[in-house]
Amino acid sequence: MTRDEAARYAFAELHQTFFDALHALMAKVDARARAEEREACAKVCEQKSAVKGGEVFAARIRARGEKP
Repeated sequence: MTRDEAARYAFAELHQTFFDALHALMAKVDARARAEEREACAKVCEQKSAVKGGEVFAARIRARGEKP
């Protein structure tokens, strides 16, 4: 393997590793944002418990985050 071939191979491996790590990080950020949004919605439902079934709606919203 020549020096240029080794450099191209190393660059390709680094490039793929970077994008794999970036993809994994973005998936974590997305999951956290969705969880925070669900919790915020559930809290609004609880605060509006004067509306019949507010607690039930809050529980259903939170349960969505528990699905696989």
